[in-house]
This record gives sequence, structure tokens and C-alpha cells, in this order.
Amino acid sequence: MTCKERILSNDYADIILDFYIPQDVINDPNIDFCYHNLESALGILYVERSGVTEIGVSSASYPFVPKCYGLMQTDEGLRRGGEEFNTLALTEAGILSAQGQPLNLTGKDVIIGFIDTGIQYENAVFRDAAGRSRIKAIWDQTIQTGQPPEGFDYGTEYTQEMIQRALESGDPRSIVPSTDTLGHGTEMASVAAGSRLNGPIRFIGAAPECDIVVVKLKEAKQYLRDYYLIPEDVPCYQDTDIMQAIQYLQTFAERFAHPLVICMGIGTSLGDHTGASALGRYMELVARRKGRAFVVPAGNEGNSGHHFQGELTSSRPYRDVEIRVGGDTQGFVMDLWGSVPYLLTVTVRSPGGESIQRINPRIKKPQEFSFIFERTRLFVEYLLVEQVSGSELIRFRFETPTQGIWTVRVSAEGSPVNSKFNIWLPITQFLSSDTYFLESNPYITLTEPAYVHCAICTTAYNDVNDSIYSNAGRGYARDDYVKPDIAAPGVDVSTILGPKTGSSIAAAITAGGVAQILQWAVIEDNNITVASGSVKNYLILGARRESNLTYPNREWGYGMLDIEGVFRFLAGV
Repeated sequence: MTCKERILSNDYADIILDFYIPQDVINDPNIDFCYHNLESALGILYVERSGVTEIGVSSASYPFVPKCYGLMQTDEGLRRGGEEFNTLALTEAGILSAQGQPLNLTGKDVIIGFIDTGIQYENAVFRDAAGRSRIKAIWDQTIQTGQPPEGFDYGTEYTQEMIQRALESGDPRSIVPSTDTLGHGTEMASVAAGSRLNGPIRFIGAAPECDIVVVKLKEAKQYLRDYYLIPEDVPCYQDTDIMQAIQYLQTFAERFAHPLVICMGIGTSLGDHTGASALGRYMELVARRKGRAFVVPAGNEGNSGHHFQGELTSSRPYRDVEIRVGGDTQGFVMDLWGSVPYLLTVTVRSPGGESIQRINPRIKKPQEFSFIFERTRLFVEYLLVEQVSGSELIRFRFETPTQGIWTVRVSAEGSPVNSKFNIWLPITQFLSSDTYFLESNPYITLTEPAYVHCAICTTAYNDVNDSIYSNAGRGYARDDYVKPDIAAPGVDVSTILGPKTGSSIAAAITAGGVAQILQWAVIEDNNITVASGSVKNYLILGARRESNLTYPNREWGYGMLDIEGVFRFLAGV
């Protein structure tokens, strides 16, 4: 079996490694696995599932198991007169003024790389004034009939020459069959990088002369979807493919020696909510390089009721966490994160009143429970010390949970003093019915990888009345690290597919603004050593702030995106 077949096969598990595999083992033809190195000791192992332990947090080391990410879906919006193009969002973000005299910042010679659902490359908004495609390359991970990029084993790469040849033909899809059927990637790319159109259709993006590179992610493997109980027909992606997408964009930019903005419109509630995942660590490695920047959305979970925060004290030694489960729910995974030095334990009561008493936290395998009057199967796993964060993790996996109120009682061994814990349900798309905490907390509701320190985490606001988008995720991180970083327009923003709303659209606007800064800094030799962290600080220094608010804060981060404001600050104006 080839490496490509192993990568695509549901019979092979994807395992994220952070240690070196000896070269003689990698080259051994008698061992049935495939290995892809990302950087240094970080890599991905593809091995037959029958030969590895069952997926979980206690039977396998938690950081090695891929997480699933969903799209930070955008809502339809018609506030600004239906489909008519409107530049208000770009104006409010100080982007249009930076495009004009004297700065002339249009993203020229900067690459914006999109990791999302692909792109509708035929659209005029992705061509220059002469009609040539501005898309340098597309790596479509879902198409296996063509040549993968050099150094990768699956998918098909379409070069700019191939895309241009397709555009000049009578049947573009016969030459480049890649497209964006969901539209999410096309919307983001048009907002961040759309060309100026002055014909019957009017449009302009934030960086209209930048170069575009696209990775269309393949769907997560079925065994991961089954484990995380993700509903059918919901877009779902795994971080092993996302990490390779980052590697592809990084190597592509190195080949052309151009600065690179990586823009992602995905997120998950899985993880320790401090940015310490394997994906986060890889992002940190890439972001330290000169001329690199990551832009990610804050997510749309702030109003979902999917986060609970509790604290145990000597006077209140336990907390009852009530979860309202909707009808026809096929199941969900819920994670509880504790903090040292306390060991948390749980009991569970079903809507019908059946109770599972104290679940032994020292059993190092999933504990399965069933109920006499319920059809639910419940799996509980303890990880007393998670490898990277050092925190305690308790995972609940509810299969076909009964509709009604489920109660999880959380207590601690010994006498707890200020023992805090957090619980997260899946993101909204990954729940098949309306399920939420009765006493939810709207904070720490950003979606990974928004907590990654080097990444520019963008939340969304309504630029008509300067109010935060009601569904936007809110900070800070679980360890109180300040996130989000910046707020950008994200309500009824004009895209080439119509007005859209959501934090992914705000991230796209910010990505275009970051391309403007990289043009000024790197291409025009004003600060050639700039990297993602320093770009983030430029945005913070130039942000607009309201006099009646204290910054940073959990909703707005350090203020509203203002690219022109960055240069006013630098000029001392």
C-alpha cells in the first residue's frame, strides 16, 4: 500500500508525533506505516488502526490524537440593500485610505494563503486588470487524480499556468476541476484579496493586488467523525491536514521569497484553550520567521451557552453542572479542564434520576456506563496530567443522550481552595440539536487556534453602530492570556457572493490589512525583520479605542482594526 493510500484510508489512524523516528525505521519496508515530517521532531504517522490502541484521552496520549475543526460559518445578511456592494467595512478598518495616496498599499508582492473550503477561481474578482489569474496555486486535498505538491503525498496541485490555461479554455473545469462548493473560502478570499471591479459588478478587497494561494482541505476521516459524534453532512476537518496546509504555504512562500499571511476560517472547542495544541506549537514555529503572519477568527460561540466555569471552595465543595440536551441528539463529546493542585472527580445524574456515583479518576481507560431507563451510553475518561498543559482533563462522551437535563456534579479530593474548572461543549455545528449549559459563561469562548500567542485573533463587530457581534467568541484564554487581539467589521460585510456575517469574515478583512502592513514593512524595506508577533503589535498600536472602555478587554481585545491608524501612529500624527 502506498503512502497516499494510507493517508486517505479510514483503516489508518493519523497520529501527531513530537519526537524523531529513526531513519532505519522509516525506510523499513516490513513496517506498515507512513510518516510525514513537518519540522524538526514534529510529524504525522499514518498507521493501521487495528494495531493501535483505541482512540481516547487515557488509552492514547491526548496530544497525539487529531482534533476536528469546523467552519466559522457566516450568516446571511441583507442590512445594506441586498446584494449591492458596500465599502463601509473597508473604510471603517482604515484599509481603503491606506490603498490610496500616499501609502499605495494594495498587498503587492505579498502572498495571502487561505486554508479553507477552496476557491471559485473562475470569478473575475481573482483576476488582474489584464484578465490573468492572481491565484499562484491551489492545493486541492480532495482531488487525487493529479500530481500532489512536491514533498506531499496526496491531493492535486494546480499551478498558475494551469489555472490560466483553464480560464482561456471553453471548459475550465476540464483542466482545473477544483472549486468551492460551499462558498466559504471564496467569500473570505474575496474580502481579503478581491480585485477592483468597476464593471456591472463593483467590488474591491482589502489587498487587491496581493498574490493568492489556496489550500482546499479534505474532510476528516470517518473514524474521527464517529469518535467525536459529528453529525453527517457537516463540514469537518482534522488538524493533520491543516498542519500540512501550513507547511505547503510556508514552503511556497520560501520559494518565491515573498512575505506570507496565512488566513484560516476554522475553529474548534476542543483543546486546553491556551493554544498549547500540536497545531498551535507548529504555528508558533512558522510564525517566528521573518515576513510571516497568522490571522484566525475568534469563533462564533460567545452566545451559544457552550461554556461553563466553576469554582470549588471550602464552603462550597461541589458544583452541579446542568446540561440541557435537545431532542434527537446523536451524541457529543464534552471536556472538563481542571487546574493543579486539586484532583477533580465527577458523578453524573440522568434526566430520569439515575445516578452514576463517584467515577474512579485513577482508572487509566475509558469507563463505560449504561442506564436502566435511558438509552444513553456514557464514556468517562480521566487524564490526571495532560502532557503539554499539565492540567487535569476529564472527557465525557455521550452516545444517544436522553432529552432533558443532565447533571454533572464536580468535586475535589481534599479541601479545595479556589479550585477553578472549565467545561466546553462542541461548537454549534457539531451538535445535532440545541444543547447548552443552563448556567453558561460567555467568556473563554474563543475557538482554537485563536488562543495561539503568535496568531492575530480577530473578533467581529458591527461597524454601523460599533457594537460587538452578539455571537462572537470572547476572551481571555484559560490561563488569562489576552485574546482576542483586535476587532474588525464582521456584520453584513460585502463579499463577492453577497453580504455575510461572522468572525471568519472579520479575520479575512484583517488578513488583507496585514498584507498591507507586510508590503510596507518587507517589500518596501521599512522593517524587513517583521514577524507575526510584531505585526500583531502594529495593529494594537494603531487600533481605535473607545474612551468609555478599558483595554484590553474580553470582547474587543485591544480595540478596532485601523490600518491607517497604524501609520498615523508611526508618523506621530
